[in-house]
This record gives sequence, structure tokens and C-alpha cells, in this order.
Amino acid sequence: MADTQTTPYLVLARKYRPRDFSTLVGQDAMVQTLGNAFAQNRIHHAFILTGVRGVGKTTTARILARAFNYEDETGRHPTLELETEGAHCRAIIEGRHVDVVEMDAASNTGIGDIREIIDSVKYGPVSAPYKVYVIDEVHMLSTAAFNGLLKTLEEPPPYVKFIFATTEIRKVPVTILSRCQRFDLRRIPADVMSAYLEKILGQEGIGFEPDALAMIVRAGEGSARDSLSLLDQAIAHGNGSVSTATVKAMLGLGDRARIIDLFEDLMGGRIAEALVALKELYDLGADPQTLLADLAEFTHLVTRIKVVPAAADDASLTPDERTRGADLAQRLPMRALTRAWQILFKGNEETGRAGNALQTAEMTLIRLAYAADLPSPDDVISKLTQQGSLPSGGGNAPPAPRGPSGGASAMRVEAMQTSPSPAPVAAPSPALPASRPQAVAQPALATVASYKDLIGLAAAKRDVLVKLALESQMRPVSFEQGRIEVALSDGADPGIIATLSARLQTWTGQRWLVMVSTKAPEGLTIRQENEQRKEAATAAAHDDPLVKAILETFPGAKLVNVTVRDDEAAPAELAPPPPEEDDE
Repeated sequence: MADTQTTPYLVLARKYRPRDFSTLVGQDAMVQTLGNAFAQNRIHHAFILTGVRGVGKTTTARILARAFNYEDETGRHPTLELETEGAHCRAIIEGRHVDVVEMDAASNTGIGDIREIIDSVKYGPVSAPYKVYVIDEVHMLSTAAFNGLLKTLEEPPPYVKFIFATTEIRKVPVTILSRCQRFDLRRIPADVMSAYLEKILGQEGIGFEPDALAMIVRAGEGSARDSLSLLDQAIAHGNGSVSTATVKAMLGLGDRARIIDLFEDLMGGRIAEALVALKELYDLGADPQTLLADLAEFTHLVTRIKVVPAAADDASLTPDERTRGADLAQRLPMRALTRAWQILFKGNEETGRAGNALQTAEMTLIRLAYAADLPSPDDVISKLTQQGSLPSGGGNAPPAPRGPSGGASAMRVEAMQTSPSPAPVAAPSPALPASRPQAVAQPALATVASYKDLIGLAAAKRDVLVKLALESQMRPVSFEQGRIEVALSDGADPGIIATLSARLQTWTGQRWLVMVSTKAPEGLTIRQENEQRKEAATAAAHDDPLVKAILETFPGAKLVNVTVRDDEAAPAELAPPPPEEDDE
């Protein structure tokens, strides 16, 4: 029997990996900058590439290594025109060139790994014009490794190039960044990604539906690798084709049109219809948390269209999202949209933690539907003003209907009636004796007679910030009614003076002048005095014969706290009992 050898399948992300700058998608700004630098022979010795996962950082590093070491029959010359493979291109593409060293900083983080690079830099390239070091995930290097690389990175030999790649640019020391040319690789736009995927599907001879491709692009979030991986999965899931139904089932997405219907039901206060729609989507396989995320995404879209109408022209949007999103943006007020976003965002977190995701999602929708019917404070004031007068404290006006049953949905908030409705005429009632209106009891204002009273007032008001500042950051210099002069300790917050003045006006009902003394602070703060008094009391307690006896009787016992009562609080001496009167 003849042996048959099967070629292993190569995933799309590797099969269609760009090999030159002409096939690199979505990074035109970087390509233009590098092209000008190569044309002017102003090529830097160190580059750092940053961006989210899958936008082409490692791919760009390998293409740059090819560009540095390009050699053809005309000789060695760095260039970005790489359509024709040079002498070293194939080995660099396959990752086996001796002069192009790739290192993963996630698994080689120490100073020892960097020391190997520093030692090898001394020796020139074997066959290529340049020795290129590509360090991926460079932010994973240790502090010692970064410090060890500084000198070599600043003044490398003329035949050495460094290319760094990272997703966490903020974790890279500024000393490293200052020695490199930085390129921020952007997320690939949706229209560019769609065209890229269409081209790949055409080369593979696979049919697709535009809506399905738009879902994949949206789920890929601007990452070429993520989009190609999802496309690979969609092809396998659809048995050789990419259809909308299979992509929905694969990603756990609900129909976009039904998501919009659900959104309209919620914002219209039709909670019964919304819950039925949610259950139907759940039965079809949609994930409750994903449904809430879709609702939040559509809420963001409507809000964005309301602010920027041109956002409806996005190529990644479906026709329903464009037309119905623009219509909802005109009908819904901004206050209702922002409130819906907050509720959905919170509900998404709760659904992820809950044991029953469907129940949590239903409660989120109920909360959203009832909140959508609530009018804004401006609308309430305007409506009450139109009716004649604002309600008084003793009025018994019936409350306005709330919730979906009231029929006052958020979509009708902007279309409220502007004409005042006639005030109802009250029926004649028998005359009642005139009664004097009772004054509402006002809270009694505090009085402050001393600095100690001020500390006690701050404690009574539970203002910890002011109390701590009075005890540990200030020393009283003078105290009068309405005027306080204090000395601030070193490190005290100067803004505490304005805070103290505002608090005193609120607590006492009068303005206080709080001044900072120009003299150097003398003496101890209240806290320091209390601590000194406590230490003295503790020392005195240790000298007490009774305490000494107790500590000797119980080995290992410690004196934890000593409480000293004030003189006023000391118990008075018991008076002798009155003489008993004779019964006689």
C-alpha cells in the first residue's frame, strides 16, 4: 500500500499573512512614514510598534527585517518594494535566518537574556547587511533587563537594528521609548476589513452574505487576526459557506432587526412584548448577556447618530441600523438614551455574575422599560407650571402615573403638549375657620464657643476630614466668635481652610473668618497632646502598686489601654445618709 501524505491545514490568519507592505492592510500612515524614511536614507536604528492584538505588529517587524536586508542581483539596498523576493527574504519569512533574531519577552524576561543580546551585538552579521533583533511583548521585560539594554539601544553598532512590539506601551519605560521611533498601529477600519475578507473569500472560492461578513467584522473589533479566525470558524460552522444564520448561531447573536424591535418596545414602555421577544431570542440560542450587549451597542449607535448624524453612513451598519437608528435618534431625548445606557451597562455586569442569566436580563429590561417612562425634572416642572401652580407641601394632588402602564413613553417626551390645560374648578365647600399656618420646625443651629467645641461639633456632624484636620493639622492661635486664627502643620492641605470656613457657615448659620497665622507653629497639636497625655497615663499606671501586682500575678499580661476620666466626670463623694427620725 502506498503511503499517502496529507498536508496539514493552514489557518487563514497564517495563510494570508502579509509578506510586504503592499499587502499590509489598514496601516497606510505608518507605511508612508517608513517609505519616506527609506527613500531619504534616514532609517532609524530602533523601532517600537504598539497597538491592540492582531493589527500586525509582529508581521510589520518581519517585513521591516526584510526591508533592511533586501538584496537582489543589483546588490544590497534597503527598500520597501518587496514584491520580488530577495536573497534573504524566504529565510526571514520562514523565521530561520541567522541574522534575524526573534525573542519572546514573555518567556525571556531577565537580565541574562538581554546580556546574551548585548554580547552578540559585538559580532557583525553572517550573511545579511544588518543584524536585526525583534523582541515581541517587550513590556514583559524586567526592570533590570530594560536598564541593561539602555546603553546598547542608544549607541548600537551601525549594522544592528532593533524592532520592539508591545500591546502595553505604558508599561515600557520612557528611557526606552525616547531611544526608539514609535509607530501606533491602528485598528483596521470596518470598510477596509470587509474588503479584505471579501478578497480572501474570493480567493478561497467560498460564498458569503454581506450581513454575515459585517457581523464578523464587528466582532473582530478592528483586529485582522481575530477577524480571520472568526471567518475560519464561520466557514467550518456553515459547511463551506458564510451565511447570516450560521454566523448568528456561532456568535450567539440575535437578529439585528429583532434587537431594534426589542429596543423600541423597551423605550416605548411595552414591557410585556419585550419580555416575550427576549424569551423567543433566548429559545433560538441567543445568550442573554450578549443580547444586553447588543442593546447597549444599539443605544450607543442611536446616541452617536443623535450627536453626529453622519455616523449613520458607516459602512459596517446594516440598512435597518441606518434607517431605524436615525429615526430613533430624532424621536428619543438624550436624557432617555443616557439613562438606558447606564441601566444596560449595569445589567450586563449583573448578568455575567448571576447564576440565572435569563432572569437577570429580564429584570434589567423591566428596569429599563419603567425608567424610560419617567419624565425629566424639567418636563415635570414645565407641566406643573402649565397647570397653574406648583404643588404645595399640604396638597393632596394625585401622583402622576408611572411605568409602562401609564402610557407615557420616552418617545413622546419631546412631543409633549405645550398648551396649558385648563385648571379644574373646585366644588364649593363650606367655609372653614381661618387657621394660622403652622411654621415648619427648622433644625437648631450649633454654637461654637471654643476650639474644643469646634472639634466636638465636627465629630457630631460626622465630618471626619475636618475633625482630623483640627486635631492633627492645625494649632489654634486665637479664637473669637466668628474669627479663628490657626497655624498649619507641615504637610497640611491648604484647602482645608476654605473647607472649614464653609462648614462653619453651614453649621452655625453665620460667616466665619478662618485665617492662617504667619508665625511658625508652636506647641503641640490636639492629637499630639492627647497622645502625650495617654503615654503619661500609661507610664503612671505601670507605676501603680495595684497594677504591678496584677501584672506579676498574671505572667504575660499587658496593659493595653488606659482611660483617664475628666475631673468633672469623677464621681462625687457620697454624702452621709440623713439621720433616721424616730417613730415616736
